[in-house]
Amino acid sequence: MNTVSALMKLEGRRALITGATGKLGSVIADTLAELGASLVLVDRPGADFETLGESLTQRWGVRVRSLPCDLEIQKQRAELVEALKNDGEGLNILVNNAAFVGTSDLRGWGVPFEQQTVETWRRALEVNLTAAFDLCQGLFPVLRASAEPSIVNIASIYGEYGPDWGLYEGTKMSNPAAYGASKGGLIQFTRWLATTVAPDVRVNAISPGGIFRNQPEVFVQRYAARTPLGRMATEDDFRGAVAYLATDLSRYVTGQTLNVDGGWGVW
Repeated sequence: MNTVSALMKLEGRRALITGATGKLGSVIADTLAELGASLVLVDRPGADFETLGESLTQRWGVRVRSLPCDLEIQKQRAELVEALKNDGEGLNILVNNAAFVGTSDLRGWGVPFEQQTVETWRRALEVNLTAAFDLCQGLFPVLRASAEPSIVNIASIYGEYGPDWGLYEGTKMSNPAAYGASKGGLIQFTRWLATTVAPDVRVNAISPGGIFRNQPEVFVQRYAARTPLGRMATEDDFRGAVAYLATDLSRYVTGQTLNVDGGWGVW
């Protein structure tokens, strides 16, 4: 009989996290490192890989490899896949976390609907959805050949629900159409892929609720009042969900979306 502690262990396994140096990505990396996984950190060229890599190595004693990749560029994605295929170290866990989000600084993005641009729509879908497809497809042979492989896609509550525009009144914040559309696509891709690569690889998603990032106080107050648990999320709130879906704790779970949203979706 397995124990819970045994099911959580990731020693001898390797995890790739995209958007790894961001606030949520670094917590995901830290969580998997604590459980014993060696890591491949992927983020855009110029990201601060060194600080995160040194911290993970010192805290948890795991091996860390950093691979710069602009996920908006298909050629760089192909090079990333080839690097993983050819290094002979395998891959057990793929976390598709990188995304353009509501606060990303893009032209025609966080603006009224009439001003949102097709160009930026395409860029968002390329990073938030197409890149996940590309990495899952390209790395599937490596995952399939590894022990207990798991894909975890980081979606969003806005891939499932429309925005409550009353939250944004009186602020400069927005909720771009392409963000919700791309995250909704990622949730459906999770379902589709789970049945397609089963029983070899498990595929699940996490839908985060709003994470506190020093938003305007009026927005935070409205959001908290709209949420059963009475607050916005912190990055640490996602450690348990990541640990669950990446490890053997969820070995009989696939095709599911785990909402970590403080109860947002129950109203």
